Amino acid sequence: MKSHAKKWQQRVWGYSAGTIYYLLAIVLAVFSLGPVLVLLFNSLKSDSELGSNPIGLPLQPLLSNYVNAWNQGNLGVTLLNSVIITTGTIIGIWIIAGLAAYALAHMDLPGGNAVLLYLVICFAIPFQLFLVPLYFLWSSLNLTDNLLGLIIIYWAINSPLAIMLLRSFLISIPRDFSEAARIDGANELQVALHVVMPLSLPGFLTVGLVAGFAAWNEFIYAITFIQDNSLLPVSTSFLSFQQSFHRYWGLTDAAGVIVMLPVIVLFLFLQRRFIEGLAAGGLK
Repeated sequence: MKSHAKKWQQRVWGYSAGTIYYLLAIVLAVFSLGPVLVLLFNSLKSDSELGSNPIGLPLQPLLSNYVNAWNQGNLGVTLLNSVIITTGTIIGIWIIAGLAAYALAHMDLPGGNAVLLYLVICFAIPFQLFLVPLYFLWSSLNLTDNLLGLIIIYWAINSPLAIMLLRSFLISIPRDFSEAARIDGANELQVALHVVMPLSLPGFLTVGLVAGFAAWNEFIYAITFIQDNSLLPVSTSFLSFQQSFHRYWGLTDAAGVIVMLPVIVLFLFLQRRFIEGLAAGGLK
């Protein structure tokens, strides 16, 4: 009798715990998706309706906000520039972080702990502190108003975190693979390219997404080092919707939806591998 009562209590507790978990998941989903839905609603409103109805459904949806935002913000040009910048940043980060993380994880690198400490310090220091001297240096090198100059800055900004994340992932790959390849006569570059890195594709994907999202959303360096309107990235397009004493919030929200859409689609498409990479490459 007691065993039946105990089993019944465990079953009730299991159902109760499951219900609580589902409720918490719903609350978290609403908390996460709520701002996105409000942004979507507001992108279809006029500025006057935004003042009277800031979070509700649009009463008179204005699809023209998207057309006006696209034209006024020059989003066709800025989106293309951001794609070039983001792609260049990801490729560079893969090369820099891949080689550095391999050296730290699979080679007996002298002073490896000191290098890790240096990376942590670099990651902790705000890069905005170097904005002024870096601008004068880039001006002397003719790297202002140059997409490559901005991409190089993003390499430097995102490399410390990328190296630490990728190193923690590569550590989980046994050294037996690389040592066996060395015994067979492979050099270090061959070991890295043909043995270790093919086993760490989820880690590279995770690092690429993190660096790519950072480059796509970055604003301060973009507006400082790029003055040519034909080279501006999409993060600067929001300045087009502001006048001296007024901002066109409907156009701003519509542009925000356009800018967010590629990122959301890409993340949803790659979210499983992204989470696998984070789980497998927890910092060690």
